[in-house]
Amino acid sequence: MKKLFGTDGIRSIAGQYPLDAASVHAIGLALAHTLSADSASPRVLFGMDTRESGPAIAAQLTSGLLAGGATVESAGVITTPAIAYLTRAHGFAAGIVISASHNPWQDNGIKVFGPDGFKLPDATELAIEEEIFKRIESSTSAAVPNDTTLASPSAPPVNEADRADYVRFLLASVPGLSLDNRRILIDCANGAASAVAPELFALIGGAEVIITHASPDGRNINENCGALHPEIVAAQVRHQKADLGITFDGDADRALFADEHGRVVNGDAVLLLAARDLQARDLLTNSTVVATTMSNMGLEAALKRSGIQMLRAAVGDKYVLEQMLSTNAALGGEQSGHIIFSGRSTTGDGLLTALLLLDIVQRSGKSLSELVADLKVFPQVIVNVKVREKKPLETIPAVVAAIAAAESELAETGRVVIRYSGTEALARVMIEAESEPVMRRHADTIAGAIRTELGI
Repeated sequence: MKKLFGTDGIRSIAGQYPLDAASVHAIGLALAHTLSADSASPRVLFGMDTRESGPAIAAQLTSGLLAGGATVESAGVITTPAIAYLTRAHGFAAGIVISASHNPWQDNGIKVFGPDGFKLPDATELAIEEEIFKRIESSTSAAVPNDTTLASPSAPPVNEADRADYVRFLLASVPGLSLDNRRILIDCANGAASAVAPELFALIGGAEVIITHASPDGRNINENCGALHPEIVAAQVRHQKADLGITFDGDADRALFADEHGRVVNGDAVLLLAARDLQARDLLTNSTVVATTMSNMGLEAALKRSGIQMLRAAVGDKYVLEQMLSTNAALGGEQSGHIIFSGRSTTGDGLLTALLLLDIVQRSGKSLSELVADLKVFPQVIVNVKVREKKPLETIPAVVAAIAAAESELAETGRVVIRYSGTEALARVMIEAESEPVMRRHADTIAGAIRTELGI
């Protein structure tokens, strides 16, 4: 069982284990050693989001990689999917992103892509973990810089051509896209999209594009903005009388939207309109879409009406992708806005999703609200409970009893999904039901049982 890697890499509070100086150095050493099995001097590319801890972690990680025999190049502040694309396109042995995605600024993380641009499989991450622990145990003060603030020698200079190359890739994905004099609001979450979105949309032209939350200061990433708070861009769409709103998370691997009425359009709705568009063009392989256990029952029903089957994967875009590959599906994603278009990207890409959605809207001649008008969602609530440990829930009698009671009453009229977050110390309680009062009662009961047994 993995101890460091969660569903999206290694994540922690910056400066604390496993993102303290010695551990980050050890992670770099372990990665270099693992990569050296296939190449004597593996080339590694890294990028980061806008957190103030990013440059220091990058430098410390670089120190470990260089000590392990790797060569390192930097793309600077750039999105997670950009690193996935550049790693594959330019033949790097690995791509590393220093980001904690949607987490607050105090957190940071390290996620790794293989040479094919895909996130590493669980077995590979487990093997790297074992190497990391060996390096940490064998490290000495002479071999590892002793600096708990993560200050360290400088990282390599930024290659500005990388961002331009990624922008060209995005533009090539939607040839002929015209924004038809629309007014579009874009919320960059004060994150990595701030370094890419303004340039990208300036090159497309044809619309009045209003960029917001694109002034990162190292601490304002995701703060009351971005995909964590889609209601912000939705309100701005209403206020500015815009045609559409787009909002990204901190590393821009996901995107959510707002229609012309200022209503939030989540990942389930994007999957629906994208699936129908692909199906109409005979591009939806096996008429299948891969979603997750968190996707609403309403999406499944709407897809079924269009003759499309929906498969459910575990939460995490890497698991969505694994099921897409095993079933040859052309489309998959998460309610949270990670959308994967097979053949175009190897991970969720918020900017690519935004362009493809705009292209669908343009070709359809309809508004975004019209395209998803028949998506009738079941009432759904998600309650997050902070936990001190992730003890198996099936071993806690009070939690088991609360879940059983909910499942018995809901039967065919709802769903119960309880899981631990793969990136935070949280238990997530998700309930769907035709009756909102029943839904909330069971969500509160289950969350209360977890809080009593495991809460902080």
